[in-house]
Amino acid sequence: MHQPGIEPGANGEALWLKFQLGTTHLSSAELLWLGSEGGSGSGKMTVPIFRASVPKSHPLLIHSLSSALPLTDEASKKKRLLSCCASSELNPVRPELTFCVGTHLIPHPNKVEKGGEDAFFVSSYNGGIIAVADGVSGWAEQDVDPSLFPKELMANVSCLVGDEEVNNNPQILIGKAHAATFSTGSATVIVAMLERNGILKIANVGDCGLKVIREGKINFSTSPQEHYFDCPYQLSSEAVSQTYLDAMVSSIELMEGDTIVTGSDGLFDNVFDHEIVSTLAGYRDVAEAAKALANLASNHSLDSNFDSPYSMEARSRGFEAPLWKKILGMKLTGGKPDDITVIVGQVVSL
Repeated sequence: MHQPGIEPGANGEALWLKFQLGTTHLSSAELLWLGSEGGSGSGKMTVPIFRASVPKSHPLLIHSLSSALPLTDEASKKKRLLSCCASSELNPVRPELTFCVGTHLIPHPNKVEKGGEDAFFVSSYNGGIIAVADGVSGWAEQDVDPSLFPKELMANVSCLVGDEEVNNNPQILIGKAHAATFSTGSATVIVAMLERNGILKIANVGDCGLKVIREGKINFSTSPQEHYFDCPYQLSSEAVSQTYLDAMVSSIELMEGDTIVTGSDGLFDNVFDHEIVSTLAGYRDVAEAAKALANLASNHSLDSNFDSPYSMEARSRGFEAPLWKKILGMKLTGGKPDDITVIVGQVVSL
């Protein structure tokens, strides 16, 4: 990324949710900005965390047999229980689904001190929400902090998830969040919203991505949007840019046991699909899986001899190796140094 509107971005500062657990009471989520001071960042939300941590404005309603059906005696209890069993056998109820989420962010090597320029947001609202914004670093040439736009965009996403007009529609959520963002800059963005019936709704502008892995295979992938190579669609503070109406919208019915991998292009430019699948197979913990994928992407990005997805795509678009490499009979290879955000979600039943 060098110029706004011309080069893609994998930049922004991370927006996290800190969760406080209680053994008997549901606790509320506390939004925290992780400081921009140095290094990588990781986090994990396991099933009890994701289920218990709900913002105060979005209460979690738990319906139980005892609350719905007040029982007065043992005979009545048995009768009601048999009635419920018969009903469920005739009309099997699909279990409600949510995410168990792990995250990891590794800044660009030249941006470690300020924590990079990617931003992301995760929430337990409804079935769960995952969002990533990837700022365009070219704004730095105009003395603009490229992390401000994606940071504010994700903050607005977090504030608007329960908005009536959004109505669990990620495309509308992107539109309202963009309209409320006043920082100068631009970013690619993806928002995925899981309904408890298992339907995952996705809207993305640009080249942040999401993949669904089912039974060891890639079952679904979003497609990047671009004007031309290395120039993705992006939301911007400028009048001439893409809007939520340009978002690619998709939905998929998830199953318990599915794994969702969401990230900035720093992941997908440097790691092949088969590497994602094989890496996930080696981990049961979502936080460790996210960290492993981020580290793999980081290692590939700094390897000038690695034939990365990015270098392969560049060659297919007609880009060639430097002259000295061509003289030696070498082809264009190498990873793409970038900010790397990885969010791994395991689909579990409530």
